[in-house]
Amino acid sequence: MKIAILSRKRDIYSTRRLVQAVTAHGHEAVVLDPLKCKILIESGVHQVYFRGEPVHDVDAVLPRIGASVTEYGLAVVRQFELMGVPLVNDSNSISQSRDKLRCLQLMAEADISIPKTFLCRSPRHVKKAIELVGGIPVILKLQQGTQGVGVILADSYQSAESTLDTLWSLGQNILIQEYIGESAGSDVRVLVIGGRIVAAMKRVAQAGDFRANIHRGATGMQVRLTAEQERVALRAVKILGLSIAGVDLLEGKERPILMEVNSSPGFQGLEKATGLDIAGEIVRYVVSLGEPRGAHFHADDIALTDRRV
Repeated sequence: MKIAILSRKRDIYSTRRLVQAVTAHGHEAVVLDPLKCKILIESGVHQVYFRGEPVHDVDAVLPRIGASVTEYGLAVVRQFELMGVPLVNDSNSISQSRDKLRCLQLMAEADISIPKTFLCRSPRHVKKAIELVGGIPVILKLQQGTQGVGVILADSYQSAESTLDTLWSLGQNILIQEYIGESAGSDVRVLVIGGRIVAAMKRVAQAGDFRANIHRGATGMQVRLTAEQERVALRAVKILGLSIAGVDLLEGKERPILMEVNSSPGFQGLEKATGLDIAGEIVRYVVSLGEPRGAHFHADDIALTDRRV
């Protein structure tokens, strides 16, 4: 199989490991920077170009699209969908998971526990919003963001208001979110591949930080999930329609609280904490999606020839 990995940089850990795993399983890997992909839109024609050449003979695409290139990256993903190439994950699933508000709306509709969340754009409503989500301290979060970027802990009404004023002036939509005190500085990351839980770890933030992101210095340790944590993680991924996802859970007083779902989860921390070959698990799932497209096309050509005869 020829597997295309959509990634800005070939040398980052997750992309590098995926290329290694693809090769180790006897397949071909190509890394395509989504911002360097060009899209041809023409009646009856769907094509992606990379470095001036059409991308063809690709059997599957694995999007690893960061928050900074979501809009353009999704356009590239949609073009591959129109070309009939299998994707892990599809554009709609990525879009819903990347939009934190939309993701939370879907989770709330399914009766999955989430932090109380408020969205507004008026300074007049800030105090009321904070009261509605449980009061100070409160979490302020960019509607789109990743790896803890754009997540702020406000410990006073004054700091919340000044931060919101600044971010609103920059045109940002901000979620005002309940602070889950019992889970302060830690969370649980669950990796789901093809409808099954492959690995899980507890992440603990470094001293002085409340964000339990490995990229921000948190430490990870393998953890055994409860039945309820497993149920919530699998349910959340199914709702969003994701094939591969990282689900972040907080430990609530009564049951797990879903914080967010990541459609392009990094797995360096998971591999280190669990000793598992996460990249290999991902590649095995991609390969399981089916035979190379060339084989299908060949079979179709024979069938068409037979009908003509």
